[in-house]
Amino acid sequence: MKFGGVPSVSGIDLSLPPDHPDTPRIIGTGKRKGQPRIHVGCAKWNKADLQNFYPKGTKDELVYYASQFNAIELNATFYRQFPPAQFANWAKKVPDGFKFYPKVVQDVSHFARLKNVDRLVDDYVHAVRYLGDRLGGVFLQMHENFSPKDIDRIEPFLNNWPKDVPLAMEFRHTDWYNNEPIAMQLYSMLDAHRVMNIITDTAGRRDLLHMRPTTPSAFVRYVGANDPVSDRSRLDEWVLRLKTWVALGIEDIRFFVHQNHELESPLLAAIFIQKLNAALGTKLKVPQTLDEQETLF
Repeated sequence: MKFGGVPSVSGIDLSLPPDHPDTPRIIGTGKRKGQPRIHVGCAKWNKADLQNFYPKGTKDELVYYASQFNAIELNATFYRQFPPAQFANWAKKVPDGFKFYPKVVQDVSHFARLKNVDRLVDDYVHAVRYLGDRLGGVFLQMHENFSPKDIDRIEPFLNNWPKDVPLAMEFRHTDWYNNEPIAMQLYSMLDAHRVMNIITDTAGRRDLLHMRPTTPSAFVRYVGANDPVSDRSRLDEWVLRLKTWVALGIEDIRFFVHQNHELESPLLAAIFIQKLNAALGTKLKVPQTLDEQETLF
């Protein structure tokens, strides 16, 4: 993910900001028993993007990917509408418990910009439902120029969104989070419709790091800056924050690892999983990397 990319992290405060004052209350509305549901993965499974991940001779990249991770963000669905049969085929290739989180097609978010999109949404949702119980939810990424002047488009869109398909939304214009009255309006709408407020952590856009979930779940898009030291130390901070949220009662954690240049996203995800297991006592599988001698810590 090139969004928020910087040539150097020097001089940038990469620490996580404090939680929003409402965050403990929102997370505390969950009714979790036992450990939270945790899904960690990358954005894509193709070999060109996940370099140094697939063993030589791998015949089906999705099958192998799903043997190592329990989720995929699935950005490919943003660029075109896939037919139902394609989603059904993907679902057959992954094991029980694996979840897809496909991005809503750009016709809805970037071209129509949420206006008069009922038919587009119907077609998209009809297709992704063919993932069956492998569908974890979908996410909608709005263009950077979708600003608070367009706020009147959000409520009608959410009113018509099918309630049986969990939705998360990502907003990229700075005023959604840095204009307090606007932010409160946005939070109120997402709260009311049980729509997840995606947290995007990327080095060049610290203004979007709002730390304000709108459900007792977290959907985090973490973007490494291809800096070996800071990429890992930022993951340490996320583990500590998620440990706090688990204590507050969070039900569901969805954490997807990107880099500005996808060189070691699977390795960073493996490091994160290992650290999370140590902090929470969970037993998520730690994906293998081709360099098995590398110490994850």
